Amino acid sequence: MIAIIDYDAGNIRSVEKAFNFLGHETIVTRDRDILLSADKVILPGVGSFGDAMDKLNNYKLVPVIEEICQKKTPFMGICLGLQLLFKSSEESKGVSGLGILDGDIVRFSDEFGLKIPHIGWNSLEISKDGRLFKDISNQSYVYFVHSYYLKAKDEAIVKATSSYGNLIHASVEKDNIFACQFHPEKSGEVGLKLLSNFANL
Repeated sequence: MIAIIDYDAGNIRSVEKAFNFLGHETIVTRDRDILLSADKVILPGVGSFGDAMDKLNNYKLVPVIEEICQKKTPFMGICLGLQLLFKSSEESKGVSGLGILDGDIVRFSDEFGLKIPHIGWNSLEISKDGRLFKDISNQSYVYFVHSYYLKAKDEAIVKATSSYGNLIHASVEKDNIFACQFHPEKSGEVGLKLLSNFANL
């Protein structure tokens, strides 16, 4: 069973529908026991870093997420869910993130004259050893919606990059932790393949 963490994030239902389309049993929940017993867990997210951390704290989900990760359950953050895995974000100064991975969440630079937020399809430069990207072609296009992006401290965890003026660390992987800045649930066949790869880990 794949559990999707319910903390009032914007893209929960679209993630659920994508996994259901692929034939996987899913449950949207914030129940601690269900989350800890799941085979895989997803942290989706749309919105601001600070508001999302407030909700995770209010629903007492932060220690649950930490326990899930410690017990080596495959765990994936999507979009804002990726950003929340890190210690902090320029979007919400003074707000502590989950701190499970190490890196900086920074705002896109205005120097390139590009529209912010970054909304649209961009190609990925894919690392050969990324488990989420098994049988996905390099330079495949995926769908992004974000104003802030990841600069990982350890580039060894970066399994896909993209570019929008700045270099985006678009997907990371460390042990049982996976995350994508883009929206696989909105990225057509490529995104469905990535979700299938996660479900079949």
